[in-house]
Amino acid sequence: MHRILWLVVAVAFVVGLVIPDDPELSECPSRDTRVLAPYAVTGYWVIPRADRCVTQRMVEAVHAIGGDTLITFGPRFDTRAEPEFADCLVDGRPCAELPGQRVRQVYTYVTSEEFGQGMLRCPGIDRRVVSGERVFYRLSLAVGCADPVHDLVLVSTDGDGLGNLMREASAYGMTVFPGLPAAPQREGKPWEPDHAHTAALNAFTARVLADYRERFRTLSAFRGVYQSFELAVRARSDQDPIVQLYAAQHAVVAAELPGTKIVVSPYIDGRRGRGYPPSEMEEGLADIAGTRAGLPMAIAVQDGRGTGKVPVHGAHEADAKVAARLVPVVGDVSNTQAYYGSTSDYVEAAARGVPDGVELWVNAEGFEPTPAAGECGRVEPLPLRGRTTKSRLDQQVMAAGRHAAKIISYGWEPFFTCQARYDTPSLADDIAAGWQQPIIVAVSRKELNGRPGVLVEGYNLHGGTLRFAPLGGAEVVVPQEWYGRDRLESAWAPYVPSGAWTGVSATNGTGHSSTTPYAFR
Repeated sequence: MHRILWLVVAVAFVVGLVIPDDPELSECPSRDTRVLAPYAVTGYWVIPRADRCVTQRMVEAVHAIGGDTLITFGPRFDTRAEPEFADCLVDGRPCAELPGQRVRQVYTYVTSEEFGQGMLRCPGIDRRVVSGERVFYRLSLAVGCADPVHDLVLVSTDGDGLGNLMREASAYGMTVFPGLPAAPQREGKPWEPDHAHTAALNAFTARVLADYRERFRTLSAFRGVYQSFELAVRARSDQDPIVQLYAAQHAVVAAELPGTKIVVSPYIDGRRGRGYPPSEMEEGLADIAGTRAGLPMAIAVQDGRGTGKVPVHGAHEADAKVAARLVPVVGDVSNTQAYYGSTSDYVEAAARGVPDGVELWVNAEGFEPTPAAGECGRVEPLPLRGRTTKSRLDQQVMAAGRHAAKIISYGWEPFFTCQARYDTPSLADDIAAGWQQPIIVAVSRKELNGRPGVLVEGYNLHGGTLRFAPLGGAEVVVPQEWYGRDRLESAWAPYVPSGAWTGVSATNGTGHSSTTPYAFR
């Protein structure tokens, strides 16, 4: 089923369920809103594109494999001037100059969106400037337009990529969480925000969100925002600079967009000597939740496998050697020697302490720590990353277990779309071809009508058989009994575990089998 995803999308342009086109999109192919290969991962980070038809193709491809959520990173609210701003001129003068008035600080913001007229509040100062293929905005952050001193924000954009994304996602019944403006970073400590500029950041954030409230008020896709500044989900003090940033910026969100959801995606680091154990997850979640300013929040814990900070393996593999793709990160040692625990350990620890008002999501990192020879992946920005496999992604879904209210993934481009060669499939193609393969996420003992057995939970289990392979014992194949469907599908089998580690895999009624057995005892 070579390049099946793009073949599916090509066919979808010609036949299928189509909704009326937006008049502005008449030059783009008709939309197809069918979900053709629904996979367990339902959200992705994407890059807004100024080209409307490119945006439509991307949204349709994500939607075709079950995606219903799109997230973007917020551009950096920066204190450094970028070379492209030299083309921003007002009346022949650089945009950073205000004749007759003092400019105290100039911030820059490089984005892919076009703001509405409401952003231009101060006549003669706030300006929209077109120069070649780029649009610039000059915005004053002064409280009053007549103030003698101004902090300016110079914005550069290549078009309305975010607006395109919102309109297309709305047409497909999807949700978009645009990234909040990202805080300036401390000199020498880029992992911390520079709080000398937090007041200016908050003033600009309020302007941007007020513009979103006006521009996107009729678009169903706009449901919330994403906090772009990263932190580790571990125990933190009230004086932690990132926690302080979250509290300040989320208060602005609550004021401008009451009731909207904030998505945060903190990372975990299970490496011994550098990271922290799963026991810190509960307090870490509480510290993040404490910044939500009364708003609903989704904490999408990064599972750590893509960066190599946390391994994905079964509980029976603690003493096994780390996966080959993790050796460049932690060395050729055992999982226990390298890490405090696996992804499932951290997710389970997080699930034990989800704060009120918070949903626990899992961000399955859809890439490898380093690229292998002949493999596509990310070339820039550094560090280089490689393309992973559908079976590896299945393992990450397994590790999320029953605990994740939603599984999302960083990131669609380039990791799900790149190809090693023009005639080889992308990861998205492989998902489209293998989406019906069962994924088991939990096994528990359960009696049914007085019979002892096990309940197996996961995706695409219906029909077929369950195959049990005890460690050191004979394999047993048992016809499953359909148990039901809630958020996950369930199947029951009259299998009595011996207490030894046992691997269970499924073959469903369509003849598709698990890519990786689930271990239990």
